[in-house]
Amino acid sequence: MTAVRARRGGASPAGVRRGLSRPTAVALLLAAATCALAVVALMLGDYPLTVPQVLGALTGSGGFETTVVLEWRLPRVTAAVLFGAALALSGALFQTLTRNPLGSPDLIGFATGSYTGVIIVTLVLGTSVVTTTAGALLGGFATAILVYLLAYRRGIQGFRLIVVGIGVTATLHAVNTWLLLRAQDEVAMGAAIWGTGSLSLTSWADVAPAAGVLLVTVPLIVRAYRPLRQLELGDDAAAAHGVRVEPARLAIIGLGILLIALVTAVTGPIAFVALAAPQIARRLDAGPGIPLPHAALTGAFLLLGADLVAQYVPPNPVPVGVVTVVLGGVYLLSLLVREARRL
Repeated sequence: MTAVRARRGGASPAGVRRGLSRPTAVALLLAAATCALAVVALMLGDYPLTVPQVLGALTGSGGFETTVVLEWRLPRVTAAVLFGAALALSGALFQTLTRNPLGSPDLIGFATGSYTGVIIVTLVLGTSVVTTTAGALLGGFATAILVYLLAYRRGIQGFRLIVVGIGVTATLHAVNTWLLLRAQDEVAMGAAIWGTGSLSLTSWADVAPAAGVLLVTVPLIVRAYRPLRQLELGDDAAAAHGVRVEPARLAIIGLGILLIALVTAVTGPIAFVALAAPQIARRLDAGPGIPLPHAALTGAFLLLGADLVAQYVPPNPVPVGVVTVVLGGVYLLSLLVREARRL
């Protein structure tokens, strides 16, 4: 009878257990939550809209609502999703590489180095998309080279890289302050405001090139996934599996810096998303290592949510970087307390 019932598709232990795996379910929930949050972001503003109006505007049949959604609000929402994903992927790469939850580009100087590069090119050449992007990339890569050389001792250890990076970050903060103090008042004020990290001035002209860079970068990250996982086991294990350790590590560092510099060039430095999103994704997934797709979805959700808080919770809108610093500071404190209890 049991065999007959099984052949007819009746209930069986295997059939009951069959369904979505936890990673798939978590990814779908994160994607659905991000989409729902995006719709809310498109609804809110000085000209509030309903869900049907937003959906009509997205299809181009909403009249004035189409302009409000497609030209005014959607670039900012798209930037929050793309840049949140980019920050989270960058953080996931560095945390996996260092095998440490504190191994974030926020803490080890790469984001600060990108900001230093932007300040320098702004003071010398002025502000433009090309100079800002070039300054962010050059500053980030120069900082990475410096941290790498200072941390290299017959190889790279994650803890040494983090400690050296924290020291370089503190030095760069002092350099940035000195540069701003010597700049003209209007230039220094503009650079300081930009340095808080904001999505308020993003437009399709900013989002389109960034989306193109991300489309090119994602296949490279997919290709680097296997050596990244091998490096997570240690240099000796990775070398035993045929991974060229130092070239692979340098390539992964380069991808992480490209992602963080891309965001910094457009919005200014947005802190702690790269630190928190990978660890939140890891706990949601409950699997070994940091799942890169889940980290990207978590980062998109976090930055979009933080931008909504920045726009509508305070009496006056504030840069999203202010919100992420506050929330990230609380997260960092809890992370340090948790790590201290393990010692």
